[in-house]
Amino acid sequence: MQPSTTSLSEEHRRYLLERHGTIDLDPMPSLDPADPYNWPTGKKRLNLALVSFHALMATFTAAAIGSAFVPLAHDLHVSVQRASYIASLVIAIQGGAPLFWRPLANRYGRRPVFLISLIYSLAGNVGCAKSPTYGTMALSRAITGFFISPAAAIGTAVVSQTFFKHERGTYMGVWTVMITCGVPTAPFLFGFVAQRVDYRWIYWILAMVNGVQLTLYYFLGPETLYMRDTDNPPAKPKHGYLNIPPIDPRPITLFDFIHPFQYIFSPRVCFPAIAYAMIFLWASVMPTILMPQIFPERFHLNTQQIGLQFLSVIIGSLIGEQLGGRVSDCWMYRRGESEEKMPAHRPEHRLWLAYPGFVLCIIGVVVFLVQVGLYLPYITPLVGVTIASVGQQLITTVLITYAVDCYRPDAAAVGVFIVFVRQIWGFIGPFWLPNLIRATSFNATAGVGTALLVVFSVCPIAWLHMFAE
Repeated sequence: MQPSTTSLSEEHRRYLLERHGTIDLDPMPSLDPADPYNWPTGKKRLNLALVSFHALMATFTAAAIGSAFVPLAHDLHVSVQRASYIASLVIAIQGGAPLFWRPLANRYGRRPVFLISLIYSLAGNVGCAKSPTYGTMALSRAITGFFISPAAAIGTAVVSQTFFKHERGTYMGVWTVMITCGVPTAPFLFGFVAQRVDYRWIYWILAMVNGVQLTLYYFLGPETLYMRDTDNPPAKPKHGYLNIPPIDPRPITLFDFIHPFQYIFSPRVCFPAIAYAMIFLWASVMPTILMPQIFPERFHLNTQQIGLQFLSVIIGSLIGEQLGGRVSDCWMYRRGESEEKMPAHRPEHRLWLAYPGFVLCIIGVVVFLVQVGLYLPYITPLVGVTIASVGQQLITTVLITYAVDCYRPDAAAVGVFIVFVRQIWGFIGPFWLPNLIRATSFNATAGVGTALLVVFSVCPIAWLHMFAE
């Protein structure tokens, strides 16, 4: 329970005023300098940068071959659509793997899990680079997807255990925008590699990046798991840079692995997870999968030119983050002031910023599909992709921050559940979206997408906004 400022000891008050300049903090830090809330701002931001880049590498790795489906298909003697399944496979695995990683991270700490993640991700990428057949490459990609996934899910816990509530939207936004930008940045960069060198160099570069991450995180990445709600807190050295023994003395049980699924029954997490997953499918996965499959034939683009198309997603995501992160924190602060903080910055206030994001996503998806269907110059569909990406990033930051604010002590499980729902929807999409377009048309697919976004994204959040309080 959050202690009141009146119950603080004089020593505690003096320490907080000296360290933070105020005692009006949520959550209330302890007197321990090892408490991540008491870390210097520079240390917090450096750790966030390492974890956020690790999260970026999860989606970056999944989308790394997005602009190289054609050369990969030729090399392994499979169809272009079957080549795309190697990307879809990683998306699915990254949805389920965090269920395994969360209990380990809660017991042994975030740092050991991240280090193990990077070691085996490096090995998996080397395996991909050396794979002679489609099957061995798929297996190596599965290994890489499993081990690279932790930061993309339990990053919510790192943010919530490091930054205060009044700044959580800003820093959660840093983590979410890195996850979002990983999807378009990979094919944008690796389009040049696949065109000018060889697509297998994509895997060698990923392995080298993992090696650099491993080195930086080993020397600069501290532990953020801090046991403040216990009568026997661990010794301070366990929160340093050589953390191997268990931090949480409680044993791992089978329930720990399925615990995130309890949020199926919590509208404040389940509804944002469903809404976000549908947005992710239509505003991110759909253009990411369709552009490499459709643009080479329709607009006669080579691998390098396909990669350049993903710049539209990057631009849109960066614009959307300016609205979803810092602006949402300012919005929450002003709403709290205008309503005399009743009751203490209700999380539902943040949901107002999701509605512009829904509108932008629907407009962007419709523009992209209709313009591609009309065979107009490929720059016009990209306008739709940019608009949808602005909306998607705005929604991503707002909905994830809202869910974490509602269940901050269990932020890791909230993040795992949201990522699981998102990745499963993202995995299914590539199997039926191309078939839907072939069976109907681009215009009809735009109508289907609009209907799904309204029913599964707009309506649940509107219901939550009206009744959750």
